[in-house]
Amino acid sequence: MIRVLFFAGLREKLDCAALEVDSGGLETLADLREKLGERGDPWRRALADASLQMALNQHLATAASPVAAGDEVAFFPPVTGG
Repeated sequence: MIRVLFFAGLREKLDCAALEVDSGGLETLADLREKLGERGDPWRRALADASLQMALNQHLATAASPVAAGDEVAFFPPVTGG
């Protein structure tokens, strides 16, 4: 299983803070994103946002980053400072 976390506005859009996803058949974060998008249009639209950031085991990651059982993945909007 892969633990998936959602933060900030994304959490609100999806009405979901966290969930567990079966890691079977998933090789990359892009695969995970696609699988989550199968949950319906709101999920597909929210996860299609090109500015969405991803972290894999608390390190910034890209769509090509490999995933495996036991990983923790976080999706969050871009962060700015002032």
